[in-house]
Amino acid sequence: MVTIDADAVEKLQNLFERQLEVGLHHGGQLAVYAEGELVVNFAGGQTAPDGDATTTETQHLIFSCTKPYVGTVVHQLVEEGELDYDDPIVDHWPEFAEEGSQKAAITVEQVLSHTAGVPFSELDQQPDKWGDWEAIVEAMEDVEPAFPPGEQPAYHTFNYGWIVGELIERVTGTPVREETEKRVFEPLGLSNTSIGVGDGDPDAVATLAGFEMFDRCRDPEEGLGIPASDSAATFNRSEIKRAVIPAANGVGTASEMARFYACMANGGSLDGTELLSPETVEHATETYAETESDGTLSRPARYALGFWTGGLANDMFGNYSHERMFGHAGLGSIFGWGDPELDVGFAYVTNGIREESYEHAARVGAISDAVRLALHQ
Repeated sequence: MVTIDADAVEKLQNLFERQLEVGLHHGGQLAVYAEGELVVNFAGGQTAPDGDATTTETQHLIFSCTKPYVGTVVHQLVEEGELDYDDPIVDHWPEFAEEGSQKAAITVEQVLSHTAGVPFSELDQQPDKWGDWEAIVEAMEDVEPAFPPGEQPAYHTFNYGWIVGELIERVTGTPVREETEKRVFEPLGLSNTSIGVGDGDPDAVATLAGFEMFDRCRDPEEGLGIPASDSAATFNRSEIKRAVIPAANGVGTASEMARFYACMANGGSLDGTELLSPETVEHATETYAETESDGTLSRPARYALGFWTGGLANDMFGNYSHERMFGHAGLGSIFGWGDPELDVGFAYVTNGIREESYEHAARVGAISDAVRLALHQ
């Protein structure tokens, strides 16, 4: 049985509030589930410079933490016999590649594990097209491998979601936003989580603040001043938040992300709802590809199928992590993980970003360590 005492919660909250005070972000949330129960649910700071107080219900952009949600839909389709991990994408999406080409060999498993060899496309620098699904599909059909499929792990920042999203629609006949809502968010009761801000829904997402690289102590009220992060400016645009970007523009809360990871850490079930079988969860969260220098991120990486795995030095899982931990990062200090050994789900969500990752990794790693130290078996 895992427990967390009041003193440990207080120390954890002090660390959470300290990270707000030094100005890395002007608002944040931290949530932890242990053995299916929500034991930590903090919120602090503001939704924007001069904004309202951040609450546990405040929606945030979670960036690449969206990837495991759509990946879960693929795992469900495999369980149902609609897909197989070693299926070539062209089996379900013939226009994806020319028959007999190198690209035609790309499999479902390779896309999920960032080894498909197509990490970049012209769309990466064309945000005005991110809301045009037809243009996205065409770009994915035109993209050529930068690496031989299956050989070089290289983080597919956007293409993971574009390819997985269209694959899901080809198999189910339903757009990825709606299919993920039906299969993942609704069953788990994640009513505050979606891929982008839905049509007709109010845009209540916390405003992103951009900071200079290594500018550790800027006043949060200056976060949107000059110079601001290009990513913050781009993702604060209403049309970007309302687009369908399955790898990068999910919105949600820390408590709902932690609930998702609690479900996965418990073998794919929570409160009587089964998203995946224990066997599928184990397969999906095993390290599939590992590299000392990722072809996109230029750093060590471990990829499972739709998730990252822990146990590397200086990663966001913390110094006490191990390889059976699994999770995913989003741009900035945003991270979620599950630990099947402890039956714990964790999520840390903030709204301050820089165009670098070291400081974010260090701060999230410190929070992850503090959580693990606070839990007792």
